[in-house]
Amino acid sequence: MTDTDTIFGKIARGDIPADIVYEDDEVVAFRDLNPQAPTHVLIIPRKPIPTLNDATEEDAPLIGKLLLAAARLAKEFGFAEDGYRTVVNCNANGGQTVYHLHVHLIGGRPLQWPPG
Repeated sequence: MTDTDTIFGKIARGDIPADIVYEDDEVVAFRDLNPQAPTHVLIIPRKPIPTLNDATEEDAPLIGKLLLAAARLAKEFGFAEDGYRTVVNCNANGGQTVYHLHVHLIGGRPLQWPPG
């Protein structure tokens, strides 16, 4: 299996459907199938980067675009001012289950800390 063969790679290429809420040439954002809050969106780069550990200095602008997309979507969904959570899981012990870098945007209700 190559990096682009993940379910997220297939969504980024348009090979399988998703509830897409934002996309541009470099970023795709879609609703999580197992939401942890009223709004739970996954924001992915079209470029396949398996984990945050695999990102390079060259990827810094792209990773910034993922976070800016999260902030933009939080505003559009109406909870930016109240607050929201962004999460990047890395590898198995960090909770990553799909090896295509992604940012979780979670909001729409008060979120406890620690999560759980």
